[in-house]
Amino acid sequence: MIIYKASFRQVVFLLLIAVFMSVATGCVQGSSNDQKVDGMKTDPTTPKKGGTITMAMPEEPDTLDAQKSSMAASDSVVAFLGGGLLYIDPLTQERKPYLAEKYTVSDDGKTWTFTLRSGVTFHDGTPLTAQAFKATFERALSKEFVAQASGAQLSDVKSITAPDDKTLILELKEPSAPLISSLARQGRQQPLSMEAIKKFGDQYGRNPVGVGPWKFESWKTGESITLVRNDAFAWADASAENQGPVRPDKLVIKFIKDNHTLMAALESGSIDIAGVPAKEVKKYKSNNKYTVLEQLKSGLGFFIELNLRKPIFQDINVRKALNMAINKEVFVKSVLQGEGVVADGPLAESNFGYDKSIKDYAYKFDQEEARRLLEASGWKLNEQGVREKDGKLFSVHLNVEEVQSDEAQLVQSMLKEIGVEVIIDTMEFGTLLQIAGNGDFDMTSMGFSTDDPDLLYRLMHSSQIGGVNHSGINNKQLDALLEKGRMTVSNEERVNVYADVQKLAVEQAYWIPIYTDKQFTVINNRVQGVKMNPLGILLFQDSWVNE
Repeated sequence: MIIYKASFRQVVFLLLIAVFMSVATGCVQGSSNDQKVDGMKTDPTTPKKGGTITMAMPEEPDTLDAQKSSMAASDSVVAFLGGGLLYIDPLTQERKPYLAEKYTVSDDGKTWTFTLRSGVTFHDGTPLTAQAFKATFERALSKEFVAQASGAQLSDVKSITAPDDKTLILELKEPSAPLISSLARQGRQQPLSMEAIKKFGDQYGRNPVGVGPWKFESWKTGESITLVRNDAFAWADASAENQGPVRPDKLVIKFIKDNHTLMAALESGSIDIAGVPAKEVKKYKSNNKYTVLEQLKSGLGFFIELNLRKPIFQDINVRKALNMAINKEVFVKSVLQGEGVVADGPLAESNFGYDKSIKDYAYKFDQEEARRLLEASGWKLNEQGVREKDGKLFSVHLNVEEVQSDEAQLVQSMLKEIGVEVIIDTMEFGTLLQIAGNGDFDMTSMGFSTDDPDLLYRLMHSSQIGGVNHSGINNKQLDALLEKGRMTVSNEERVNVYADVQKLAVEQAYWIPIYTDKQFTVINNRVQGVKMNPLGILLFQDSWVNE
């Protein structure tokens, strides 16, 4: 049995399943450690209480019920409202006890016992107990929610017991390597107030109640969400210097999709913090009014899912041809202004398990070979320069978000070069995700961030068709590898498993991976002390407003 306490460094079992985070980089505003921080800093000042921090988000959440959504926007906001049994140390990147003061794992890896810290309360004043966690996790695993991200992350849990207020026991179906990362998700796996859920019913997603440093105040649809300081908060994680309530009075999250509007708001001072595209970040790096935090995204920034339910994409030659027709370097140079890297497979360079040898077997840009493959599959060019077979044109729709118009046009142009007509359908991300989940598309753009390669189980395992296996991938060999990857706790063995996953996924050309981008967060220096965890989530526990 292995015991974990808040004061321990990572021990063997945890290292085996969390060492992958060494490739990620956390960020701290104004720090002098080895994180990349650009922009001149203001002189150090004494932290102050009060003021409002306003940050921008490109997408509006569909709900603030942590278990009811798979949207990244929802996860980002609800993370401010709660906390997990564990947390990710923003500097060491270790998974450490948080709402649990310690935990043990049985020798067979199937029984996880958590001892909760005392004195934690929900925003509505009800105490946090093991029973509350039990009810929360059981709700996530219910038929209503299990297909969403929160429930899927707990899919290895067989049963949950709470013999007393401080003891929570998870019995697993099999040893689970990714579970430790899931339990550190401050958004998805936070405890929920069952009293609030009973009180608000279907409206809980508009009236969330957590245990975090921020409390929900209001939501103006299409405009903003406002959070206020939780004055009762006294249980910050061990990485924070400030162990009491956050210093600012409010955190306002504004929804701004258009990049020009966003940058105008940043420069006018109407927002303090925003994620800025790579092609626009240079001017902020050279302006001493701002600090710029950056890190390589832990996941794929842009890739295209092919719908294998469509007869046209059931031909592997067609899928290979589309991969070979895309010049990914052009995306990195033009769209990202060089601030990113080419993606060759389903995992990014920044992900644990990434196979460095993928460069040897990934599809290279080769228009002539792409044309040859299409010809071999019977797709002939007509007089209009569009390929045709059995009287049917090779004309497909590509679903994208508005912010990906540049990427979409490049894809359209490159595929036209080999005789494939692409019709671009631009839509809100929530709509795109819903259509993808229904399987009613030809090609759809997607991106993801993850701290564990087990996400590929959700994206590629046949049991997840109807969930987020949007492509409808159904490959028994791939299923077996993905199942093995989530049950293997040896780091070396896991790396080998995911190398095989990548080789098979690339060989079958289920997706068109294109790039992994660097993520830039620009902060007006009136806001100090902002940190960022390895998933790119901003941490405000040590921040303050310096008017």
